[in-house]
Amino acid sequence: MTRITLTTISKSYDNGFEAVNNISLDIQSGEFVVLLGPSGCGKSTTLRMIAGLEEISSGELAFDGERMNETEPKDRDVGMVFQNYALYPHLTVFENLAFPLRLRREDKAIVRKRVEEVAAMTGLSELLDRKPKQLSGGQRQRVALGRAVIRKPRVFLFDEPLSNLDAQLRTQMRSEISRLQALVGSTAVYVTHDQTEAMTMGDRIVVMRDGIIQQVGTPAEVYNNPVNQFVAGFLGSPSMNFIDGNIFVDGDGLQKLIRFRERDDDGNGVVLTLPPQIFAGVPPSANGSGLLGVRPEHVSLKPFDGAAQAVEPLTFHATVQRREYLGHEVLLHVRTSRTALEKIIRAASVPPDIREGSTVKLFIHPRFLYAFDGEGRRI
Repeated sequence: MTRITLTTISKSYDNGFEAVNNISLDIQSGEFVVLLGPSGCGKSTTLRMIAGLEEISSGELAFDGERMNETEPKDRDVGMVFQNYALYPHLTVFENLAFPLRLRREDKAIVRKRVEEVAAMTGLSELLDRKPKQLSGGQRQRVALGRAVIRKPRVFLFDEPLSNLDAQLRTQMRSEISRLQALVGSTAVYVTHDQTEAMTMGDRIVVMRDGIIQQVGTPAEVYNNPVNQFVAGFLGSPSMNFIDGNIFVDGDGLQKLIRFRERDDDGNGVVLTLPPQIFAGVPPSANGSGLLGVRPEHVSLKPFDGAAQAVEPLTFHATVQRREYLGHEVLLHVRTSRTALEKIIRAASVPPDIREGSTVKLFIHPRFLYAFDGEGRRI
């Protein structure tokens, strides 16, 4: 197992474009870390610098404290799985799996033993005589995984390996990749734009935007305690609801009263009195623009039950625009004023009399409300 350390790493191109900007990251031995972000955020470039496929413009990359900047890719001992399977179409599954070992001129008996071990590990034992064109997408991806595993590399690198698979296969392969990584024990870095993959697979998630790391943490930390509006909105499906408005502060000390009024044209938007505990730091002391964020699952059509009643809920009214029945849950799209964006509420069930045009009273538990300043920073 290998510890990977990135220290103030940057990647710039000749045209002046800076794909990765001064990032630092410490990946522990045996850890499964996911680089998550939208297209163009620098996550694949970061992965390719770790692999040695991209030259590092500045900063230092180290494996177990040993500088890797000038080390050739073949000497870094990494196994890489790409979005396209990159299999040799004229070779059988056995030959594709054996290829990395044959390059090393391993003994034939060792090659056969390792191929059989990896085939059993990846569920390919019955397919060793087939060629890639005779395999399904999931089977081809397992061959690509097996070819990376068979070398027993220090580090596994995954560059959006599930993007070409359908939804059911993606779910299956997520479990298989996590199982394989845990079985082999190598450190893994996984790139994806899919937040579900990140949440279900990663020991830690690194959220990136415009070549800059926004936040690093466990899935629970990043989801429940986002540092800014971008992270809050990127994680979650449906994404977090945001209410744009102004924060008004009256009084001082224990008498301080903080109110929020939604920005809208008709004067019918959300108005809330904000408890101090929703703020990540010191509550604001002056008026200013701001955003409130709340996830769809934390907006309710009814008051909270049990002990939660001890906390005074925040309430507002909204008009139902449409409802989506998903079987296990219902999504309600609501609007709080004529000019506001739609918000989404996730509920286990919705009474049949609540239809398009209905006015509903909604409840928010203060614990699940987030405040951001006008620049999108958590406050």
